[in-house]
Amino acid sequence: MTIRNNNKEEKFYVIGISYEKADAITRGKFTFFPEQVEAFTEDSKAEGLENFFIVSTCNRTEFYGFAENENQIVEQYCKFTEGNAEDFRQFMAVKEGEEAIRHLFRVSSGLESQILGDFEIIGQIKLWFSRFKKQGASNAFLERLVNTAIQISKKVKNETFLSNGSASVSYSAVNFIQATQGNLINKNILLYGLGKIGRNTCANLVKHYPNTNITLINRTKEKAEVLGLKYDITVKDHSELKEELTKTDILIVATGASNYTITEEMIPYDKEMTIIDMSVPENVIHTLASREAIQLVNVDGLSKMVDDTIAQRRNAIPEALAIIEEHSAEFYEWLSTRELVPAIQSFKNRLDFFQSFALNNLKKDNVNIDENETVLTEKVIQKITNQFASYLIENKENADETILLMEKMFRLKQA
Repeated sequence: MTIRNNNKEEKFYVIGISYEKADAITRGKFTFFPEQVEAFTEDSKAEGLENFFIVSTCNRTEFYGFAENENQIVEQYCKFTEGNAEDFRQFMAVKEGEEAIRHLFRVSSGLESQILGDFEIIGQIKLWFSRFKKQGASNAFLERLVNTAIQISKKVKNETFLSNGSASVSYSAVNFIQATQGNLINKNILLYGLGKIGRNTCANLVKHYPNTNITLINRTKEKAEVLGLKYDITVKDHSELKEELTKTDILIVATGASNYTITEEMIPYDKEMTIIDMSVPENVIHTLASREAIQLVNVDGLSKMVDDTIAQRRNAIPEALAIIEEHSAEFYEWLSTRELVPAIQSFKNRLDFFQSFALNNLKKDNVNIDENETVLTEKVIQKITNQFASYLIENKENADETILLMEKMFRLKQA
């Protein structure tokens, strides 16, 4: 699908890297951070990219937008990551046109999540899109596309069993603890990092282990204190992290930083500990896994803990696909109508020119023109334009032929 975008023939692409082809370490190299949005948008526009947005989560980072070719996107995107374009191409997936549109709809419905039916992704799509929209990187196509994705997500979640059971990324940490730890009465749990995944994990911990000793630490203590008051949980200052680690039996890290927040020297060598790293890129240095006293698992390992729930959810896939097809048809109907707008506007502009030309000639001949007559001709022009638009919409199969005829007859020039 080639769409005229700002007077340029451009293709709509999605280019990205996900858990399907790349492990957590590789994905970490190509993670995109919120603080980069403004600089990326400004630089991208200078390079000829105008309408786009990026979604970056622990399982996938994807660029959605218009470009003349895929290399233009790859080179631009990799400028703002720790990786390089050559490495990115080894793991990336590329889709264009209708395939790219369908991919976003599948992602928003939970069909492409690492944990099938995980709907946390739609919140990320909304958030990331709004960030780029504020920087002026959106257009009518992307607005409608994302709104359709949101509608699909809601309908799949409310009308199917695709999200039935507990199998979100945040719950998988609790699921792992249940499967490996047994009784937690005398265990100390430290949750470090309170972004969305951290907050959701905290809620799941309190729900399943209400009488357990849980401590919260966040770089911004105020955020931790709000959660601490809500769940009656101990909160410690960030400066106390290293001391708290000496007392911790189970450490859950959800800091979402661009580098390691838990390093070798922070944990005593003989300390027994289970560490769950929910961050991408990994925020716990992976060499800790070599210690006999430490059990370390990352997001890829967590996803293996929910296979039973996933098997049940697969039965709902056909229903989800039917919903995607329904909303896709509505989106393409809107898109086909939108693509007629330049021809309709060109036709009206030509009629306006005829009116202006005729009025100027009458003025040269000193003919008095009543204001009501001018208003009347404007109404006639609008009525003729509406008739032309209605015909194109009702006869879309012949629209190209009709537009070509009108261009020849009236010498139309489309913007």
